[in-house]
Formats: sequence, C-alpha cells, structure tokens
Amino acid sequence: MTAPPQNPVVIIPGVLFWDSLYDSMKEALAGYIPKERVAVAPVSLVDWIGFPPSPERSTNRVMKVVDRTVRQMGQKFPGEPITLVAHSGGGTVAMVYLLEQRFQGDIYHSGRLVGKLITLGTPFHTHERYAKIKTDFIFSHLNDKFFERCQVVSVVSDKYYGNLHGSFVEKMCFKFYSSVINDGNVAGDGIVPAMSCFLEGAENITIPDAEHLPTPHTRWYGTKEGVEQWIQWL
Repeated sequence: MTAPPQNPVVIIPGVLFWDSLYDSMKEALAGYIPKERVAVAPVSLVDWIGFPPSPERSTNRVMKVVDRTVRQMGQKFPGEPITLVAHSGGGTVAMVYLLEQRFQGDIYHSGRLVGKLITLGTPFHTHERYAKIKTDFIFSHLNDKFFERCQVVSVVSDKYYGNLHGSFVEKMCFKFYSSVINDGNVAGDGIVPAMSCFLEGAENITIPDAEHLPTPHTRWYGTKEGVEQWIQWL
C-alpha cells in the first residue's frame, strides 16, 4: 500500500460520543501521518444533548465546534486541504456543514479549507427522527457540484448480519438495523446497516471487520486494526 496523503485531519465524533473516545483513532492515524496534523473536534455529550435538552439543535452546536477546529487547523497548515474523518452521525453533521446552506438559522462557509470527507458507519438513509432532520436537509441540497468541490468516501463494515430468529448477537443487530431502515435482515457494523451508508455520488467502501461503537476491547473503526482497513482512502 502506498503512503496516504499527509493532509491535516479533523476527526468528528459520532452522536452521543465525545472527543476523548477518539484518542485511539488519533493514535492509529499517527502511524501514517504526523500526530500534530490530526485533531479531534472537542465535541462534548452536552453538545449532542443540549442543556436543557434540545437534541433537534445538536447539529448546530456540533457544527460550531467543527468550524472552530477546521479554522484552527487551516491557520496551522495554511493552503493545505483538510480531510474530515467523521464517525456515525457525525458524518451527516459534516455534510450539513459542508453544504454551505442555511440549516436551522446557521450557515458556514469553509470554502476550500476542506477537500475530503470520510464517513465511518454514517447512515445517510434512515427513519430515525433526529437523524432524518439532517438527511432530509442533505438530500434537498446535495448535487453534483458539491462532489466536484469535496470528495466524499463513505466507509462501512458488513461484519454482522441481522436475524430475528438467529443468535443473540444476530437478534440485537436485527433490532438496531430495523431502527435505521425497514429491514433488519441485512449486514452491517453491529449498529448501522451497510446499505444505509451507501450515498450516490460518493465513493462507497465496504470493509469486512470493524464494529461501530468506540468501546474498549472492540475492533471498531478507530482502532489500529480498523484504521488499516480504510487508511488507503485518506
């Protein structure tokens, strides 16, 4: 495998996950590019939930953190296009941010600061209430010109199959997949069905052995073993 590009990277946490959970991904990426070129957007659990709770505004709060981090990296590495690596629902937040259209009152213009978006287990097709706020907005504004401006790579694992009548793990996968799309009898990463992550216009990549949740002792997208499966698209 050829060495990946050395562009600066900003990692965006997934929904209900926070920045420190992504230290392992930053360390894994540091095996390929200098560590100072990798930043994790300092998203907190409060950013996702709100105080008082207002999850429908989570995208706005997280976009503000992402924009601040992107601009800091842009100042640190002027003229170098930044790659966003977004996990789970953080990927749809990134898309809303990059579309440069007004979303619930907020709009950001990152210009040429960001050259590529890599999403990891991001469902673009979903009937989950708060996720659909983002995906409906994305599909109402997405067009070919966007992909000319920003390359998108959607990565998902098909490690686990859902089966309502199968093992305990298969039954749990069936339940999770059914909460995203109408069919739980499909393959996915244990939480998100692979087919929900396929985005027309993006480069859609299916990897064989990664799990969704950034928990200890699992081979999720951000471990050394997980990263090595998608690093070639960085």
